[in-house]
Amino acid sequence: MTKKKIPFCLSPICKIVKIELSSHTAMFSQMDNFLETDITYLKGVGPKKAELLKKELGIFTFGDMLYNFPYRYIDRSQFHKISGIDATNAYVQIRGKITSFRTEGAKYKKRLTARFADESGEIELVWFQGTNWVMKNYNVGVEYVIFGKPSLYNRTLCIAHPEIDLLTKYNEGTKSPFTPQYNTTEKLKVSYLNSKAIQVLVEKLLSLDNFSVEETLPEFLIESHKLMPLAKTLKILHFPDNMQELKHAEYRIKFEELFYIQLSILRLKTGRNKTIKGFVFEKVGEYFNDFYNKNLPFELTNAQKRVVREIRHDLGSGKQMNRLLQGDVGSGKTLVALMTMLLALDNGFQASLMAPTEILAQQHFQTLLKMLSGLDINIMLLTGSTKKKERELILSELKSGRLQILIGTHALIEDPVVFSNLGMVIIDEQHRFGVAQRAKLWKKSEQIPHVLVMTATPIPRTLAMTLYGDLDVSVIDEMPPGRRPIQTYHYRDTKRLAMIGFLRKQIDMGRQVYIVYPIIKESESLDLKDLQMGFDGMVQVFPAPDYNVICVHGKMKPADKENAMKTFKEGKAHILMATTVIEVGVDVPNATVMVIESAERFGLSQLHQLRGRVGRGGDQSYCILMSSHKLTNEARKRLETMVATNDGFEIAEADLKLRGPGDLEGTQQSGIPFNLKMANLARDGQILQFVRGVAEEILDKDPLLELPENAIFISQIKKLRAQNTDWSSIS
Repeated sequence: MTKKKIPFCLSPICKIVKIELSSHTAMFSQMDNFLETDITYLKGVGPKKAELLKKELGIFTFGDMLYNFPYRYIDRSQFHKISGIDATNAYVQIRGKITSFRTEGAKYKKRLTARFADESGEIELVWFQGTNWVMKNYNVGVEYVIFGKPSLYNRTLCIAHPEIDLLTKYNEGTKSPFTPQYNTTEKLKVSYLNSKAIQVLVEKLLSLDNFSVEETLPEFLIESHKLMPLAKTLKILHFPDNMQELKHAEYRIKFEELFYIQLSILRLKTGRNKTIKGFVFEKVGEYFNDFYNKNLPFELTNAQKRVVREIRHDLGSGKQMNRLLQGDVGSGKTLVALMTMLLALDNGFQASLMAPTEILAQQHFQTLLKMLSGLDINIMLLTGSTKKKERELILSELKSGRLQILIGTHALIEDPVVFSNLGMVIIDEQHRFGVAQRAKLWKKSEQIPHVLVMTATPIPRTLAMTLYGDLDVSVIDEMPPGRRPIQTYHYRDTKRLAMIGFLRKQIDMGRQVYIVYPIIKESESLDLKDLQMGFDGMVQVFPAPDYNVICVHGKMKPADKENAMKTFKEGKAHILMATTVIEVGVDVPNATVMVIESAERFGLSQLHQLRGRVGRGGDQSYCILMSSHKLTNEARKRLETMVATNDGFEIAEADLKLRGPGDLEGTQQSGIPFNLKMANLARDGQILQFVRGVAEEILDKDPLLELPENAIFISQIKKLRAQNTDWSSIS
């Protein structure tokens, strides 16, 4: 006996439970709900087909079958005459009779052919599989409706594996002019569960005498937003009468899916604001003012000023701050983070900043040391490689309260690390930390500290409202003065010599260069440039001792990698060749050129992150995207987007449209915790924004959803949680 977890389904009525699968049947425990009935008990399914539907399509229950929506519809309101058909027709529907059958070929080349005629002419029907079944079930001289795609086979016009209905049964059917097309698999087709067979099962389900669907939205919401009732919606989504009706049905499901996501997230946020009190930072004192007046490296941009105001408001509100700070690489997030920590110090609290890698933690430490130069502030760095004596000093100073700011990696969450009075936690590149890791850091304080999470991965608004919907979001959308936009060029392999000449010129000017490859060793399946081969070639083009070319990749020992990075950072190497390990954490102001090999193999977000490694100093910087001549349409659009703009948010929106939310760099790691059946975050941003407003309105009037008319919301949210959706993990 094996256990199988039912795949996640967002739809509120599709309850997800764990079941035991025996070798014969898979049964739910006895349930009253019609939609939770095991699919085995639908007429025409049975144990064997049920097992296939569960394994291949994740259809376990009647509800799963109803929420297995068609991926498209074919207009079958028109009948074609055979004389007017040719191979250019996409799909045709014809009425007529089979006039004869014949079997041709032998063994693997065996096929069954039938002549099919109407009053205008004849066409061939061909089957390569299931020929015995066809001969048993279809007869010469009987009127049928044939549907399929015409093609030429041996110069003869034919329809292979057509859908066939008795004319009498066709006229008794759903009467919908639009035929639904369902996803299926080869295993299902072999067991006669093609799209047509699934359509028949759905028709049977909808026509059951005990068919019932409980409403999942309250009447006041359905009426005020002119939403279609759920039972009607589900019927129309399978068998629409017209396209306008179908659009209304689709809107109903999109509204519901996105509404419950937002209601769940915002309810958590409301509950947290009511139950979790935050430290009140009333004072803007000596530390903040001294830094602002004496050490501020440059005047704050308007965006930075706005974000500091938002943070100060949170810290003085008496509620725990839970804020996401977004900003492109180099936009000045670290400066805002430092000013936030100084507010904690002014109010007698300690602050910590946790980074995902040692090199990034060291970079933050060095940056903050430089910024705080001349100010009496105790700041230290704790990482995995901190020596024992120094670690003991840090732990002692931290526990006593003399250590005010601690920068570090995962080492900060180890048990021996004890703060005296932790009031502010800042987490950089937070999507690289697990929920449990972040929570461990928060627990270092008796009362939950204020939290500021930062990311240099721009997140489209629709994703921010779902992934981070229970956080307040601040955006730094301006670059500090003096930063020049990076010039980006797309070169094909034929321009390689010109690219090398450009690198030589930059190196002769005293600049440094990154060259990034997507893989380490040559792959037989992908035509990619190989890092090792590229390194060998580059060493020949830029030979020692005049040039120093070094190589870094993820399979190196951490110490060797750190040493190589340090060599480059100190200006002792001209070219750093690497895989994407340099995507986050290297700040070398003297590096002005980023070359990305096989750029077509990278996602937009990753290309943007890599480009952000240059342009850190005052010199003009460049990004060169090298690619082969053969590009897919999507790859070409990605590279064109990179050349056209430096705006990370514009790039993130383009990425969302091109690839969808589940594939986005960064979100893949944190994991979008739901599978939308109908809504699409790339296309339905307006609906998402609208339903968020609806959810906010409801929670403003009834924060705990205690009013009788809101009881249905609690019920549906519980069902969402039963589907193993951990909404709290989003933050």
